[in-house]
Amino acid sequence: MFLAFILTFFSSFLYQFETLPAMTPIDITIDVNDKKYAAPSKKDDVSLIIEVEGNPERHKKYIEIYYPSVEVVAVYDTLFYGLALKGHPDRMGQIVNLEFVKGIHPVQMYMTLTTQSYSLFNQPSDFIKENIFIPYKLNNTEYTGKGIKIGVVDTGIDFNHPDLRMNYRGGFDLVDLDDEPMETTEDEGMPTSHGTHVAGIAAANGNVKGVAPDASIYAYRALGPGGFGTSIQVIAAMEAAVKDGMDVINLSLGNTINGPDYPTSKAVNEAVNQGVAVVVANGNAGPTDWTVGAPATASGALSVGAYQPTGLVPYLVDPASKKEIKLSPLTFSKPWTLTRDYELSLAPRNKDTRGKIRLIRQQDSPVVEEVIRAQENGAAAAIIYDIKPKDQEWIVGLKEASPSIPIAIISTKDGRWIEKQLNKEAIYFKNIQKKTESTIANFSSRGPVTVNWMLKPDVIAPGVNILSTVPGGYDILNGTSMAAPHVAGAIAVIKEAQPSWSNEQIIGALKTTARKIKDEKNNVVDPIIQGAGLIDINEAINTDVIITNPSLSFGKYGYHIDERKLNLEIENRSDKEQQFTFDIPKKEKGLSWKLPQNFTIKAGEKKEVPIELKINSLQLKNGTHQGFLQMNQGTKKYSLPYLFISETADNPKIMGFVFQLNEMNKDTYAYQMYVSEPVRSVQIKLYDPNSLMFEGTLIKWTDLQVGMNEGEIRRRDIKQRGNFYGLIVVQLENGEIVNYETIIRLE
Repeated sequence: MFLAFILTFFSSFLYQFETLPAMTPIDITIDVNDKKYAAPSKKDDVSLIIEVEGNPERHKKYIEIYYPSVEVVAVYDTLFYGLALKGHPDRMGQIVNLEFVKGIHPVQMYMTLTTQSYSLFNQPSDFIKENIFIPYKLNNTEYTGKGIKIGVVDTGIDFNHPDLRMNYRGGFDLVDLDDEPMETTEDEGMPTSHGTHVAGIAAANGNVKGVAPDASIYAYRALGPGGFGTSIQVIAAMEAAVKDGMDVINLSLGNTINGPDYPTSKAVNEAVNQGVAVVVANGNAGPTDWTVGAPATASGALSVGAYQPTGLVPYLVDPASKKEIKLSPLTFSKPWTLTRDYELSLAPRNKDTRGKIRLIRQQDSPVVEEVIRAQENGAAAAIIYDIKPKDQEWIVGLKEASPSIPIAIISTKDGRWIEKQLNKEAIYFKNIQKKTESTIANFSSRGPVTVNWMLKPDVIAPGVNILSTVPGGYDILNGTSMAAPHVAGAIAVIKEAQPSWSNEQIIGALKTTARKIKDEKNNVVDPIIQGAGLIDINEAINTDVIITNPSLSFGKYGYHIDERKLNLEIENRSDKEQQFTFDIPKKEKGLSWKLPQNFTIKAGEKKEVPIELKINSLQLKNGTHQGFLQMNQGTKKYSLPYLFISETADNPKIMGFVFQLNEMNKDTYAYQMYVSEPVRSVQIKLYDPNSLMFEGTLIKWTDLQVGMNEGEIRRRDIKQRGNFYGLIVVQLENGEIVNYETIIRLE
């Protein structure tokens, strides 16, 4: 059947719901049942977007002449070249074989990653009061974003919602290919609500108010049932938004590719070049480094991490030792609002855990099975510890299993301490909720970006327990998906307040005035986690100084002695000459800064200020080097985040691996992978998934390039058939071997 396919659901995962902890960079392939999706025009019609070579208008005329039964719904020529088509599968099948067709992107083709969300509305009132964040609280100004257009590229919008219909002005549906971008309803497939929630954060105007309650909302539905779509649908939606004259585009979506040249990242940069401010969610794959995914990796994107405002955080307390153990609940499980004492249990999976909290060690346990078995055996909750950072596929499986008990993660140190105590005697732990200071959400993805080694995120905004609109009502969600529209709304507010400012000035002002966040130990959070810091709209509007590029990414060094130079562009917006100084950084062996100690900028003028860095690689530690330089202007202080990376950094080398049967040509398998740095070779070794016996080498590549690599392998050249555990063996240029895991299905 035309729409039958193998779904690769990490590299094609273009939509991030609530908290999604760190995953391995290798993707899993799963089967999806054949399914037809009816287009609005004719019962059996299908919709798809084709990417073309050459002039799309010329190809449109060709199709209209020789395939009159196929409707050309839209032409794309701004961010990519392509056509949106509707027609009978038989006729569409003929078109996709035409010479000028470069790529085929069927509409509504991906199944959702099931998410179970528990509303906080059913929780105790004090818990709700302490934890809910209302988006409009971020707007500490008199401005409301009036006259500014915000384009929301997402799952659509419930444009009939009473809090949104006043501001909703239109848009386009890239899934059904019509001008009604409504969220997916139950009778159309797996329903969605994400786009409505995102739109409400940016610009709701009713019982709930967004950051910019008078801004105009335009919806571009790029993600269909369950919140899935293709990169081309996302790019096409962005193109429609650019053509409709959006001032700001919000992309609360992403994938796991930590590279700057993924197609959606390129489209973001092109939209920015055409004068649109593009805000992108940084991703929900923290707290591991190198987890920011495309298109937040785009150099032109204003990438946003998630800030956690002051609230209640659950702790376990041992009555005897008074030891307190912080819990990090998984947001797709039931909220951790336990109030009484519970016994912790190390019991094997078949033992009764009724009324107890089950302690599970991830390193040596099938976590999903353990949690479900504990739930079936009456456990009150589950705690997971000793997590292996590069083995995170269990989180996806656990999310799909939709557990109905609270689940939390604790540190390896705390888990081993509990295990040691339980080996001596039974212990009942108290459950308490402690009011904590604001911090970075644990799930927020971290930088840097591979290939261009940029510092991301750019800023942070509230992304935990955010109250906003959903179809038919309201809900509270978590994620950088929620943080991004706070910033989109902030840009709308600043555009109203400072209509003469360019996007570059607005974004520079947000970064210049952002507030650095500290952790629980009062240490400043690393730049690759918070970027420039938490945005402050009022400070940005009223700043006298704008640093256009305050985030200093010096790149990757590899020579014995390496020197780098960046120029800061500083604008003095006041009516007086301003004097600036730099604090001398703390001395570090192998590192030498050359900073201007004292300089002035005249009223209303801009000045380029050189920042020079000299590195002796033999004296510096390997890995990621980061921190903040401090610039002073009178009593005001400006913190400039900086980053540089050694040749031996632990960044992922291979990402977004896909190997699947080519649905347009059943005689071949298509593959793709993103390579972040030069490699000698990559080979796929196959093992029996049950016995782990070696079954042979599928293929070996020795000519891969940095960036996305795609190609095909003839089916008859592959001897093996069935499901296999795949080991991806990467040999780096220095001879080092790195391994990744995946699942391979050969038909």
